[in-house]
Amino acid sequence: MKTAIIIPSRMASQRFPNKPMVKISGVTMIERVWRQALKANIGDVIVACSEKEVFDLISSKGGKAIMTDPNLPSGTDRVHAAFNLLVNKSDYESIINLQGDMPMIDPINIKSVNLPLEHGYDIGTIATNITKEQEENKNITKVSIDWEKSDLVGKSIDFYKSSKGELSNVYQHVGIYSFRPIALHKFVSLSPSKREIDRKLEQLRAIDAGINIGITYVENIPISIDTKEDLILIETIIKRKNETNQ
Repeated sequence: MKTAIIIPSRMASQRFPNKPMVKISGVTMIERVWRQALKANIGDVIVACSEKEVFDLISSKGGKAIMTDPNLPSGTDRVHAAFNLLVNKSDYESIINLQGDMPMIDPINIKSVNLPLEHGYDIGTIATNITKEQEENKNITKVSIDWEKSDLVGKSIDFYKSSKGELSNVYQHVGIYSFRPIALHKFVSLSPSKREIDRKLEQLRAIDAGINIGITYVENIPISIDTKEDLILIETIIKRKNETNQ
């Protein structure tokens, strides 16, 4: 499946300004994510950025970056805008939206997000294990899954943040997505649904419009970096790994 991995990058994050360019053990976050995407070796890797600083960094490393409108409302819109600027966009069967704040993402896990598309879904994403404490944490996105048809890929039933006190067939959602090109075009053309607005979860727009989202389960996915506390934790883990490998 010919794939374009597109990493949306925006410096003006309210929770963590300038996050893409923050350094983790001397290497910027966006470069770390870009390098992990290259290691997946499943297609072209593009950074969709809204600041010249990121564009220049990736270009200086020999990578491909595309400038996009800084006022786009979401990372998905940024991915769509960058994809539309590709000269060879008709070549691709899959577009992966890889978040730019997952510097420790395993390349194998990036590959696994295409599995739902191979099973006939229009959109794919990943879920990982969840603890009782994480289920109660309103900052963690949960997904309930129907595994009735396959042990490899399940169908997402609901996404939510507020605790339901339920752990049966409930998992922690990991914000990496694969789209068939036609599904990405359709998704960004839709208006936000009421549930999307209420819960602030854009994947509900797809479900509410009748677009099926398939889920691949992967155990123990590393955390994304949303806060400076997360950054400190990831930097500690990377330093330990470097020391072990020396």
